[in-house]
Amino acid sequence: MTNAITSSNSSDRAFLGHPRGLAYISFTEAWERFSYYGMQTLLVLYMVNQLLLPGHVENIAGFAAFRAFVEHLYGSSLSTIALASAIFGLYTGFVYLTPIAGGFIADRWLGKTATITLGALLMAAGHFLMAFDVSFLIALSCLLTGVGCFKGNLASQVSELYTPEDMRRADAYQIYFLFINAAVIAAPLIAGTLGEVYGWHYGFGVAGVGMLISLVIYLSGRKWLPAEQNKVLKAGAPEVSMTQRERRTVYVLLLLLPVLALGSVGNQEIFNAYLLWVPKNIDLVFFGQLMPTTWLITVDATVSVAGLVISLGFWRWWATRFVEPSEIYKMTMGLCVSLLGLLALAIAGMLASQGHKAGIGWVLTFEVLNSLGFANLFPVGLALYARAAPKAVAGTMMGVYYLHLFMGNNLVGWLGGLVERLSGAQFWLLHVAIVGTSAALMYLIARVAGRYLVPESVPVSS
Repeated sequence: MTNAITSSNSSDRAFLGHPRGLAYISFTEAWERFSYYGMQTLLVLYMVNQLLLPGHVENIAGFAAFRAFVEHLYGSSLSTIALASAIFGLYTGFVYLTPIAGGFIADRWLGKTATITLGALLMAAGHFLMAFDVSFLIALSCLLTGVGCFKGNLASQVSELYTPEDMRRADAYQIYFLFINAAVIAAPLIAGTLGEVYGWHYGFGVAGVGMLISLVIYLSGRKWLPAEQNKVLKAGAPEVSMTQRERRTVYVLLLLLPVLALGSVGNQEIFNAYLLWVPKNIDLVFFGQLMPTTWLITVDATVSVAGLVISLGFWRWWATRFVEPSEIYKMTMGLCVSLLGLLALAIAGMLASQGHKAGIGWVLTFEVLNSLGFANLFPVGLALYARAAPKAVAGTMMGVYYLHLFMGNNLVGWLGGLVERLSGAQFWLLHVAIVGTSAALMYLIARVAGRYLVPESVPVSS
């Protein structure tokens, strides 16, 4: 990125007080998330209600060997629900592992534009291949590879729009997530409804179309995005070294990953066991009509948008009157709020065990508290890694950040299988305990090593 572009972006406030490039990145990501969450909303329901049933499962190319691998990891003789949950966990976990390789490919060989373009095309192909039983595993492979090329590299371009001193960076990532959640509102309504009502393959098809729209938006806005650097390694080129403080910063960022993984399980469960548990235990009838299960994702995304707006407004107000906490303390507070949301589901489980479904208010309470908590966890964490990572490994560390969701989603895949064996109260109290452990560890790391996660010239605030 040239100095001219950096200087220009410092004064560019054309989009909600931010550089114009943020608009193109945000709309690109919104359509990519529409396609991703449209497919993910349908995935478990599709597997449980059709794909893994006799008459379909036999048609999947290579599935016998794949099932043996899954049952080696999760236990033999898995039920349909447990098998679907395990596949979901593996898929959504590897979605957040592959960005490490995608970041390396962009940094070392292809550059971000070519890598993002390749990723978008692979994802579109994957969505369209979901239309056929036989290509299910091929489709998942295309989607995993495509997300790896796309996700981390696009997110890192948000950070590149700002100078190191520009305090708008964390704000920008929350705006970025506003667009993501707006897309998640639309995905279940469109892709989810098409899949549940008219046929699963219509839902997957519209997800593929959304991915192509994302690519068109990205390429049309290239002149407003950070300039490409030559990423081709030259023989004998010296490696960029890190200072002792920078190495310690990397160690702390790596240490945070399993803590973030534990903290993510409540939110990530929304796309797994939550979709199976809620309809059986919560009254979802509105005005005499049963709400489609996939609309729960729209409810979640709608409340998440409100949570992000409230969080943005709150911290902007706070900064005018008090010292704003560092990212790691915001993340600790977010985990504590999310924990309260999971506690609401546990209470709903207790009520449902008495022989009647619990009221929708308990789900709404969970959604509100989880969304407020998550607004101060994932986007703030993304901003933390983008800012704190040493320049020598910045691209790789952006991919590494998603590793916590790889670990978290694999844990969710295992936890989801317990929904058949535990009562609702036990199932959700287990999640409360896991997220509570994450909050305690996050606070401990903030107190012991938080100084390595802020610029040397900035005092650590709590």
